[in-house]
Amino acid sequence: MDSIRSVCVYCGSSNRAPEIYKQAAADLGTLLAKNKIRLVYGGSKMGLMGIVSKAALEAGGHVTGFMTQFLYGYEGGHEDITELHIVESMHERKQRMFEASEAFIILPGGLGTLDEIFEVMTWKQLGLHNKQIIIIDINGYWSPVFTNFFHHMIDNNFVRQEDQNLFTIVRSIHEVPDCLHHPKKHDKNFVAKWG
Repeated sequence: MDSIRSVCVYCGSSNRAPEIYKQAAADLGTLLAKNKIRLVYGGSKMGLMGIVSKAALEAGGHVTGFMTQFLYGYEGGHEDITELHIVESMHERKQRMFEASEAFIILPGGLGTLDEIFEVMTWKQLGLHNKQIIIIDINGYWSPVFTNFFHHMIDNNFVRQEDQNLFTIVRSIHEVPDCLHHPKKHDKNFVAKWG
């Protein structure tokens, strides 16, 4: 994994998430730090976001967070991380997180996490980047979206079969290193194939 130096983790900020997802967040933070991969995330100290960042810090990792002033006033930022950047808007926050990262890993989350996933996936489909997108489907959390609904979109010709190569789904944190070492091949000419 030494070729990847920074990974953006998208995940939820709910403190009420089931324990299995909290443990996955802690394990991922530790894994990234031990492999000297900088964690980039949304800057919160709450929920899975707080857990993954705390675990990375405790394992000696570098953690960079981006948070809007609005969210900082609402839920507070994680002041103990290596770098916490307060930005003006959600759009700037997502852009800065994107620019600071060489790959994306998705843990369970809510609407904000879905927004982030689909944005980086759409940009990849359009050929605006070729960064890896790894979805960790802990306990089948993402299966209704990326198995059932994704195939429903394919069946109705709104998404192409080859768009399944935009991302990789794994079932556990332990599969992440191999995914980062062996990315899926991606066709950079997706836009031209729409007809």
